[in-house]
Amino acid sequence: MGEISLEEKFQNTIDKESKIEPKDWMPDGYRKNLIRQISQHAHSEIIGMLPEGNWITRAPSLMRKVSLLAKVQDEAGHGLYLYSAMETLGLSRDESLEQLITGKAKYSSIFNYPTISWADIGAIGWLVDGAAIVNQVALQRTSYGPYARAMVKICKEESFHQRQGFEIMTNLAKGTKEQKEMAQNALNRFWWPSLMMFGPSDKDSTHSDQSLKWKIKRMTNDELRQEFVNKTIPQVEFLGLTVPDPDLKLNKKTGQYEFGAINWEEFYNVIKGRGPCNKERIAARTKAQKEGEWVKAAAKAYSAKKINRRNTKAA
Repeated sequence: MGEISLEEKFQNTIDKESKIEPKDWMPDGYRKNLIRQISQHAHSEIIGMLPEGNWITRAPSLMRKVSLLAKVQDEAGHGLYLYSAMETLGLSRDESLEQLITGKAKYSSIFNYPTISWADIGAIGWLVDGAAIVNQVALQRTSYGPYARAMVKICKEESFHQRQGFEIMTNLAKGTKEQKEMAQNALNRFWWPSLMMFGPSDKDSTHSDQSLKWKIKRMTNDELRQEFVNKTIPQVEFLGLTVPDPDLKLNKKTGQYEFGAINWEEFYNVIKGRGPCNKERIAARTKAQKEGEWVKAAAKAYSAKKINRRNTKAA
C-alpha cells in the first residue's frame, strides 16, 4: 500500500472528529473557506453592536441601560475572539477590517435593518441571537480547533442575550395594548430577515457542500433555518403574537413547521449593499477605524519602548 497524501491525512483527521490546529497542514481551500466564514462572523459581531448601541442612551430604565451595555460589550468580545481565531489562519485583523470597509468582506444581512423602537432590541435579542445560537451550537463541533473553542464561550453568552431579549418581548406582549402592538410590529419586521440570516437555500449555496465535507459546518443552511423555526414558533404562541406568514402551518406527520417563501431578492439586495442601513453601518465602522488610529499608534509605540528597555537591560 502506497503512502497516503497530505490531503487524505487531513480528511482522515476530520473524519475521526479530531480538530485541525493552526500549525497543522491544511488545503488552501480549507484555509480560504475558514477565513471567509470566521471573518464574516467576526464582522457581524462588531457591526451588530451598532443597531443596539443606538438605544443605549434611550433605554427605558437604568436596569435596561445596564443590561444593554453589558450585551453590547459581550458582542465586542465575541468579535475579538473571532478575529483572534481568524489571525491563526494568516489574515491580520487590520487586513480583515480593511476588507470590511471596502466591501470585499461581508457580514450578516440582519444588521442592515434599523432599530426604530425599544421592542426592536427585544426582537434582536430573541430572534437574531436565537438564530445565532442555532448556528453557533453546531459550530462548537466545527473541525477547526480555535474556532470551535471560541464558540463555547460565545454560545453561553448568546444564550443569555436570547433570554434577555425574550424577557423584553414578554413584558411588552403582556403589557398595554400599545406595548403589545409595539412587540408585534418588531416581530413583523425582524421575522423574515432572521430567517435570511442562515444564508441562501441549499440549492443556491456555493460553499455548503465543501464546508460540510470538511466539517467546517455541521448542518446545511436549510436545516439550521428549519430548526430555528421549530424552536421559535412555540415561543411566539406563548407571547400571544402572530408570525407574519399566512402560509405557516405545522406538518403533523413530520412534526415540523412549514413556512412561506423567503424573499431572496431582498436578501441579495442587502448583501450587495442596498439594504436600509448598509451605508450607515460601513460609515460608522470607517469613522471608528480612523478615530482609533491614534490608540493603535500609541500602543505600538509603548510596546516598542518596553522592548527597547528590555534589550538595553539584557545588554
